[in-house]
Amino acid sequence: MDVNGITAVVTGGASGLGLATVRRLINGGAAGVVIADLPSSNGEYMAKELGGRVRFIAADVRNPDEVSAALDAAETFGPIRALVHCAGRGGAVRLVNRDGSPGSLETYTEVVGINLIGTFNVLRLAATRMARNQPLDGDRGVCVLTASVAAFEGQIGQIPYASAKAGVVGMTIVAARDLAGKAIRVCTIAPGTFDTPLLNRLSDDVRASLAKTVPHPSRLGQPDEYAKLALHIIDNGILNGETIRLDGAIRMAPR
Repeated sequence: MDVNGITAVVTGGASGLGLATVRRLINGGAAGVVIADLPSSNGEYMAKELGGRVRFIAADVRNPDEVSAALDAAETFGPIRALVHCAGRGGAVRLVNRDGSPGSLETYTEVVGINLIGTFNVLRLAATRMARNQPLDGDRGVCVLTASVAAFEGQIGQIPYASAKAGVVGMTIVAARDLAGKAIRVCTIAPGTFDTPLLNRLSDDVRASLAKTVPHPSRLGQPDEYAKLALHIIDNGILNGETIRLDGAIRMAPR
């Protein structure tokens, strides 16, 4: 499906991977893009900077009403053809803390709720809208989800994040099969270590150390490289039901 002239929704679109995807969609000629992100995000500012084809709607991906409002806003541009779901968060949890207490169930629940249940919520609501579309280039819609290499080899302390992202990987083929009869494709990108606002909080030494763990190229991934792949998935009609690692061949060590 050519992105020229389509309408898209990008969750987590105010920064990092999501923002890079919004920029690529607009530069590719999308008729309209809605950024769905938290009210505390930079979404309002970015929407104004990117022009009249971009709108910001404050939404928590776990909230059906807020996600539906973002989808309603997108449909003012035209039928929703593409979803790129980047919203998520991390959170460190050990099973047994250093003081001997059990790891935080609250943090685990919060991280899984945003990353996994939020993905399901956004996917089901977007797919319902897409299923009403007339086919375009053989598709009624395309959904691109975001997992992580942590889904495959999560590090110590990543148990909530790794659990959630593994759930997204497991969801992908099932969702693609479920939606095949409606001509909606579903793929997932599993990024490695990317130069996003989350990593910007780390020191230069830590960032450099992370970059060296990538076999080739030995650097952090750039958000635009994620965006390129997201748009290729939208464009390439045979890509469906697949999780694609985007990681420079990294395999994460235990810690």
